[in-house]
Amino acid sequence: MKTIRAKWLRDPRLQKLFAIIAAAGGEARVAGGAVRNALMGVPVGDIDIATSLSPQKITEIFSAEGHGVHPTGIDHGTVTVVIDRTPFEVTTLRRDVTTDGRRAVVAFTDDWAADARRRDFTINSLYCDASGKIHYYTNGYADLLRNRVAFVGSPAARIKEDYLRILRFFRFLAQFEKLKPDAASLRACIRLKKGLQTLSAERIAQEMMKLLAGPKAVSTLKLMATHNVLKNIIPHTDEFRTLARLPPDALLRAFVLARKPELLQQAWRLSNGQAKRIAALQEAPALSPKLRDNEQKRILYDMGVQVWTDAVYLNRAKSRSPLNDRTWARLLSLPGRWPIPTFPVSGRDLQDKGFVSGPDLGLELKRLEERWAASDFKPTRDDLLNGERIG
Repeated sequence: MKTIRAKWLRDPRLQKLFAIIAAAGGEARVAGGAVRNALMGVPVGDIDIATSLSPQKITEIFSAEGHGVHPTGIDHGTVTVVIDRTPFEVTTLRRDVTTDGRRAVVAFTDDWAADARRRDFTINSLYCDASGKIHYYTNGYADLLRNRVAFVGSPAARIKEDYLRILRFFRFLAQFEKLKPDAASLRACIRLKKGLQTLSAERIAQEMMKLLAGPKAVSTLKLMATHNVLKNIIPHTDEFRTLARLPPDALLRAFVLARKPELLQQAWRLSNGQAKRIAALQEAPALSPKLRDNEQKRILYDMGVQVWTDAVYLNRAKSRSPLNDRTWARLLSLPGRWPIPTFPVSGRDLQDKGFVSGPDLGLELKRLEERWAASDFKPTRDDLLNGERIG
């Protein structure tokens, strides 16, 4: 009998959840990613529960036991049960009634095989019960042993139910180092790639950011570009060497991948913070270990730590230097060696010296800041205010 022996499965709160559902005449199993990751020997994140009981019944029995129950996705059969301050997503077994390539209308069932058949990949259609016993109704366990990502049943049928599954297919290849593509599944993704154009920006961005952060992101992007899948997501560059030399930072990699990074905010509905980071990178000067010490400090002072770090990574990746080059490492470490100082003079200081609030005060403040920076940020407040006639 194939079983999972994991510490998280023995958690008393999870076992309590299993027991309450069993006492009500139902069955619960851990489903999908947690089972997959446990079998692959990679960290387990969220623990999702599938059950044969309806959402209404789950709400009833856990409320009666004094546990919090929240209808977080009730239309799709999901409620969140809180046991001893730990939340568990509990979803009733489902089967698809209709699909349109973006969303599905589902019906609840108590058929575990039907629930497994509606899932995307065979390795995501695995379940384990309270004892750790593995249950599978597709080819998931065998595919996991072969490190293969394959769609459940007909690849084309699964993709047409939700075209986001094309991106999820490639994201899994990027995210898990051992996984390889099933040939028939890859062919279906390539054949149906134009369906990606029907997806919302938010859904695309969510998957692409996970893909870009993956350990095999670059080889996966090359595969997508080779088969013209990538161009259905974003107009892209072919700077794969640069991408391969960047750290696994999704936004930094997206900046290099996008032919027009300034369009990413709208195309992927980036946050204002992400958009500012991209805009700052576009305006950043070229950085090199050849810059003099004061030049480095001036640029860091003007840019701030985040943009400085991004720009160093980007320029190092584009250079011909080895990634372990000590001069680039020293450039990267500058914010740790030289904390950005605070300009010691304020507008109030100038007002105390006779300046009236207005353009002249701003110009004088800027002049003093330039003098301070040109002097290697060493002059004190008194040096600046008394070193020359003010006003």
